[in-house]
Amino acid sequence: MAEITIYSAVVCPFAHRSRLVLLEKGIDFDLVEIDLQNKPEGFSEISPYGKVPAIKHGSERVWESAIINEYLDEVFPEPSLLPKSPIGKAQARIWIDFANTRFVPAYSNVLRNPDPQKQKEAAQELYNHLQFIENEGLGKLSGEGPYWFGESISLVDLTFYPWFERWPVIKHYRGFNSLSEFPRIHQLKKALKERESVKAIANSKEFYLERYARFAPVAATAGK
Repeated sequence: MAEITIYSAVVCPFAHRSRLVLLEKGIDFDLVEIDLQNKPEGFSEISPYGKVPAIKHGSERVWESAIINEYLDEVFPEPSLLPKSPIGKAQARIWIDFANTRFVPAYSNVLRNPDPQKQKEAAQELYNHLQFIENEGLGKLSGEGPYWFGESISLVDLTFYPWFERWPVIKHYRGFNSLSEFPRIHQLKKALKERESVKAIANSKEFYLERYARFAPVAATAGK
């Protein structure tokens, strides 16, 4: 029996993050797939919020993907997925917070809002976030390397990647195709797609288009 059990859902980008961390670190784990529309009895004892991902490590439980990922990096320290220096760790946490509080909500608003005008506003916000990532994040921290902090992959890269894999959804349903306009982001996405961890659990464009169709109730074009 593996030391870690992760409760996941294949469609969930947050669970995707933590599965990538487990694979990158070479941690043996058991995977329990949760049907989020029909959660099993007792699941709230594992995940009090009723969400995925959640992990069990022995008798301990941890939930929320960003916290799970840092926990895994501390308990299984090699290979490290955070910078060694205090300022490096702070920068990583800033960008993980940026993903959670700005980037992901904007992506969700582009897809889920049925009002075309609101979609356009969200699309502009998401475009601005991409510019900020390109210039303030990758432009200042990546150097000559393909990843957020240069040559070594980090929790920041894995935090953003699930939405890059799902980009065809907002391109198809909302006409949002700006990712290719940013060379550093494009380089990052390309490098991540070649990781064995990413390949091991990657899903096709068609997979995401089918499963996210219900979140795009109006076939409008957001632009960008």
